[in-house]
Amino acid sequence: MKTTRRVVIFAGRVQGVGFRYTACELAKPLRLAGTVRNLADGTVELVVEGYDHEIDQLVRDLRNRFAGFILNVLQTTASPEGLAGPVKVIY
Repeated sequence: MKTTRRVVIFAGRVQGVGFRYTACELAKPLRLAGTVRNLADGTVELVVEGYDHEIDQLVRDLRNRFAGFILNVLQTTASPEGLAGPVKVIY
């Protein structure tokens, strides 16, 4: 199976609600690597590498957990860059 890199932008009320911490915790059992950070426009950016089905699971889990907060999700795919370790919060 081939790994991929995905940039996922979550819009809505996603800052100040534990979104980044939860993203890191949900990514751990999926063995995904990457970063998650707040952007100045109020969105949250998740950059993650792994297998497509695992990334899909993470996005699905975040949508379910924050169903009342997420208004839109924009995803783009790129070639993996070899990110190491678990998903980390960038402050």
